[in-house]
Amino acid sequence: MTIEYRDARPEDAPALAKMAADSFVETFGHLYRQNDLDSFLRDAFGPDGLPAQVGDPAYRIRVATEDGAIAGFCKVGACTLPSPPVPAGAAELKQLYLLKPWHGSGVAQALMEWAIAEARESGAAHMALSVYSDNHRARRFYARYGLVEIGANVFMVGEQADDDRIYSVAL
Repeated sequence: MTIEYRDARPEDAPALAKMAADSFVETFGHLYRQNDLDSFLRDAFGPDGLPAQVGDPAYRIRVATEDGAIAGFCKVGACTLPSPPVPAGAAELKQLYLLKPWHGSGVAQALMEWAIAEARESGAAHMALSVYSDNHRARRFYARYGLVEIGANVFMVGEQADDDRIYSVAL
């Protein structure tokens, strides 16, 4: 397996949106009514969602590819989580998605290390993120990077409110 890492380009937008939607569905799709899932996917990954953010200077998006196919990505930007509890001026890891065939391969670690470096480079003193309370795999992963739970956040998927946990780490 040869994984290549690079910044997302505008021409990646359609494939990136499909990969992100596929990853969300394979991880969380079973939790939602179809209309809620469809609404979320349309808003998050439709033309006005993730594809519109590729190339937007408010976000940095890194992709991991294998043989030209996107296996995972992460997105960093200014924090929009509640402050407090998040320290003012924090950077936010907005998304880190990886398709299941690449779980355990080191791709998530490489993307996370890039996200931390990007947050530091932007001058942020903290990095924060929001993760679904029952996503134990992700919670353990973020804890390995020193992120600790500092609060709660409501994450809407269609009309369903999910209990997310806010994590933060000093950079």
